[in-house]
Amino acid sequence: MARNLGLLICFLILAMDVSAGILGIEAEIAQNKVKHLKMWIFECRDPSYTAFKYGLAACILLALAHVTANLLGGCLCVVSRQDLAKSSANKQLAVASLIFSWIILAIAFSLLIVGTMANSRSRKSCGISHHRVLSLGGILCFIHGLFAISYYISATASTREQTSAGHA
Repeated sequence: MARNLGLLICFLILAMDVSAGILGIEAEIAQNKVKHLKMWIFECRDPSYTAFKYGLAACILLALAHVTANLLGGCLCVVSRQDLAKSSANKQLAVASLIFSWIILAIAFSLLIVGTMANSRSRKSCGISHHRVLSLGGILCFIHGLFAISYYISATASTREQTSAGHA
C-alpha cells in the first residue's frame, strides 16, 4: 500500500508541474495575441487578462508541487560536507535534488511572476519587452517536476534505509 501511495504522490507532483508548465506556455500564447506597438527594444502592450489568469494558476500549481514534494518527502538533515560524504547514495541524491529543485523553483517562479504581473489589468506596460518570460517559466516547471520527484523518491528511500538500519 505504501508503494502505491508513493506512486500516487509522484504522479500528483508530476501532474501539478506539467499543468503549471502548460499553463505558463498557454499564458505566453495568450499574451502574444494582444495588440502591441514595438519600437527597437521598447514595446507598449495592452494587458491580457487570460494570460494573467494562466500565469497566476501556473504560479500556484508550481508552488503546490514544490510544497507537496518537500512536505511529503520529509526533512533530511545534513550538517557538514563530511556528514554528506559519509551518507548513503540516496541521501546524497536527495540533497542534490533538493538544492536543484529550490534553484529552479526560484527562477521559474520569478519568471512566471514577472510575466503575470506584466499582464495585470491595472497597467498598460510600456518598456523593455519581456518576450518568452512566461514560456521559459513554463519550461522550467517541467524541469522542476523531475527534480521534485527525484527528491521525493530519494528522500523516502533514505528514510526507509535509516529506519531499517535502526531495526537491524
